[in-house]
Amino acid sequence: MSNAAFSLPEPDSGETAAYSLVGQARAKPGQGDALEAALLALVEPTRREAGALQYHVHRDRADPDLFVFYEAWQSLDHLKAHLEQPYVTDYLARRMDYLAEDMTVRWLKMASPYPVIRNTI
Repeated sequence: MSNAAFSLPEPDSGETAAYSLVGQARAKPGQGDALEAALLALVEPTRREAGALQYHVHRDRADPDLFVFYEAWQSLDHLKAHLEQPYVTDYLARRMDYLAEDMTVRWLKMASPYPVIRNTI
């Protein structure tokens, strides 16, 4: 899967807030810890990328096979660049080794005020 496989909605005209998303990933039975390790391996390199504002992975307390991730990017272009990083394309290519079903993603429009975004390029 590459960013071409995602339907990345364009920001509204004049939209200046972070480009954000929330997603879910469900591990195959017995693969929860392996999926957690694979997802956590993405955290530090992603947080170092230009335009990465927030990148978090969560594990459901009641359902340890369910993971929720939240990302906020300075722009859609920054997210597109992220999706082309070798460590991301590698994870996406092998994700079904861990997943019971493919990830779901919701593309969010930030409604609350967001602090001024500094140029990180």
